[in-house]
Amino acid sequence: MTDNPKSGRRDLAVRLRTARKRTTAQQKWLSRQLNDPYVARARAEGWRSRAAFKLIEIDDRYKLLRKGQRIVDLGAAPGGWCQVAAERIGSTPADTRIVAIDLLEIEPIPGVDFLQLDFTLPEADAILKARLGGAADGVLSDMAANTTGHKKTDHLRIIGLAEMAAQFAREVLAPGGFFLCKLFQGGETGQLITELKRDFATVRHVKPAASRADSSELYLLATGFRG
Repeated sequence: MTDNPKSGRRDLAVRLRTARKRTTAQQKWLSRQLNDPYVARARAEGWRSRAAFKLIEIDDRYKLLRKGQRIVDLGAAPGGWCQVAAERIGSTPADTRIVAIDLLEIEPIPGVDFLQLDFTLPEADAILKARLGGAADGVLSDMAANTTGHKKTDHLRIIGLAEMAAQFAREVLAPGGFFLCKLFQGGETGQLITELKRDFATVRHVKPAASRADSSELYLLATGFRG
């Protein structure tokens, strides 16, 4: 058996022994998880989620994370991106340089100041800024709204979160900083991209290999914040 992510699959599928106890949707999700090479690799390497490989790939290509930076992670649970960022910027309990927020609780991560709170609440901005204690070098957002099953509604919700994250980034980033956020292909992203192009030197779409091929997920990366 091989877990080489470049092949896009495992040679032998993991069989579901409890299929009779699950709905069809649950069976499909579990089958995908069990047979996903990135899920297996994440477990083997100690990452909290397969999403860690998305940030690793993006950072390897665009060199976003550097030692000594200050980073904000929006929608941090279960903590895969925090793990990657903490390792790459050198954030430690003695010198914590990452502030993270999510509705869900996460297990503590050394070098990460985590806040369990809804980012969309009016008070969240001020609390995050106080915890950050100054300007940030990067804002990461892997936030995604709970789906309703209605495509247009779901897309508007993810765009709304991205716009909130972008506005927060403009308020906390130091000149030269970067903003990375999750989006989904299609829909009304034009205004968001136009606004980011006004405030950042470069704006591009990025789809890392760790994003599932059948997913419309992609990331918007804005670098060179003008301040």
